[in-house]
Amino acid sequence: MTAHKTDPTALPQRAPREAGILLHPTSLPGPHGVGDLGAEARRFIDALSSAGVGLWQVLPLNPTGNHCPYVGWSVLAGNPLLIDLAALRDAGLLDGPLPTLPNDPLVDFEAATALKMPRIEAAAERLLATPSHPLHRAYEDFRAKERWAEDAAVFWALKRSHEQKGWWDWEPSLRDRKPEALAAARARLAGEIEKLRVVLFFFEDQWQKLRAYAHERGVHILGDLPIYVDWDSADIWMHRAQFYIGDDGRPTLVSGVPPDYFSELGQLWGNPLYRWDVMANDGYAWWKTRLRRALAHTDVVRIDHFRAFSAYWEVPFGAPDARKGRWAPGPKLPFFEAIRRDLGELPLVAEDLGTIDDDVHAVRLGAGLAGMRVLQFAFDGDPDNTHLPHNHTEDSVVYTGTHDNDTTVGWWGSSPEHVRKNTARYLGTRGEDIALELARAALASVGRIAILPVQDLLRLGTSARMNNPGTTRGNWGFRLEKSLDPAAMGPLGELVWAYGRKSKFPRT
Repeated sequence: MTAHKTDPTALPQRAPREAGILLHPTSLPGPHGVGDLGAEARRFIDALSSAGVGLWQVLPLNPTGNHCPYVGWSVLAGNPLLIDLAALRDAGLLDGPLPTLPNDPLVDFEAATALKMPRIEAAAERLLATPSHPLHRAYEDFRAKERWAEDAAVFWALKRSHEQKGWWDWEPSLRDRKPEALAAARARLAGEIEKLRVVLFFFEDQWQKLRAYAHERGVHILGDLPIYVDWDSADIWMHRAQFYIGDDGRPTLVSGVPPDYFSELGQLWGNPLYRWDVMANDGYAWWKTRLRRALAHTDVVRIDHFRAFSAYWEVPFGAPDARKGRWAPGPKLPFFEAIRRDLGELPLVAEDLGTIDDDVHAVRLGAGLAGMRVLQFAFDGDPDNTHLPHNHTEDSVVYTGTHDNDTTVGWWGSSPEHVRKNTARYLGTRGEDIALELARAALASVGRIAILPVQDLLRLGTSARMNNPGTTRGNWGFRLEKSLDPAAMGPLGELVWAYGRKSKFPRT
């Protein structure tokens, strides 16, 4: 019998299958109290590359006010706390040796900030005082090109001069951005503004070098874009007409989600909501700037709370909880059509989790975006559950769990008995190595991208959880105790190869 042979040139070309690891840079090990963009980030990239893993997923890279990456004072800037002190020292901008902090399993954000920020600012002052330094020309190019950096530095300097008060509590002339008041503030704070702009440059310079290093090793970056913007941010201060903000600088309508099975009060997030009608008048120019900046940092972008583009829950400002909210229509497909006309097709992933209706699906599919599936949500006993692997589609990004979930080991230990029985039946396992079994199911899925949190790769328990929604303490601090050993990545590499997800190295 002669085997049937198919001409491969006659087959439709399929998008490559990919695998990734979720790890925010703050979770890397290192000597200065928090992960950064230095040697440990490169070691992590090397470990991914050694296993043929082509994606590194990070959380939002913006500067934060309370260490939560989803609450930032500028959606266009990078987080200065991620700047690598060793690189500044090696560039002659700091004198060594550098002080160190213990590599504890949780980030001490306050200690890390106290150690790092004065030294980063001192390095910025030295660069400004040394026009002959090799980085000075790069800074001048950055200064001329990136207008957003001046705006962010002005806001940052004004926050400092107002003892971190919210911009709505500044004197009315600055709150309302009166030209004469802004000119006077820029003159008064000129040195501080210039120094802080250099700090913003340091992040950009180090991140782009790290990203280039990743690309050279076949690793691309999957980023994360929060749907909403923090009230106390440069973005809203500068563009308040595009948000539901009153004359006094306070919101009139804020974000949240309605009551559901998990919360009878709903969730009150409190971000000022977009005035989509106003944004449509200039073709969503603010969003285009935001997406350009996101894709200047990463290769693919996950949009958090995607369902708000279909309909969002609006709550009157001052309400004690989310129960008094109502559904309001989002911009839907016209938003993505406007973006596409100017920016072309964008590599975006829709976070379409939670209560999703047909209209949300229609917007996602109409925009041509991949959706998300999370295996920890799959085993409730319903064979039609969209998170079960047999219901995945090729345009799925499949996770064992996300940054908002418990680790898979922790999830297994705390799950109800019926969930564990359904999981065991479906996967054909007793759960002795549940993190590996769920990882195998994610990698075997038909979904084009499979992502494992690094905690699941290392089989860590609940103490390594990154975030527990609805709580305000102990979040975002998870940290690796040591570098990932490329030699220990072998088992993952074997699965990545077996399920056709090995990175086509090198990539362009």
